[in-house]
Amino acid sequence: MDFKYDEESDFMAIKLTKNPTIAYAEEMGDVVVHFNAKDKPVYLEILNSKSFFKQAVINLPKKDLVQMITAQNLNL
Repeated sequence: MDFKYDEESDFMAIKLTKNPTIAYAEEMGDVVVHFNAKDKPVYLEILNSKSFFKQAVINLPKKDLVQMITAQNLNL
């Protein structure tokens, strides 16, 4: 996973695979999910990133948040 954040535009791009081959995309509010031909998400665009992640942390159950952070730190 690789990500890029542009503070000026508050835009985050997250590459979920090394070389994503994009077949189509779907917009879901401030998130655009890009899928490959096998319907697997390969790339994400997050608009208004600061407010998006602030809301995610507020709405995510604490046990799920701890599991996400732990998994990310262990690269699982």
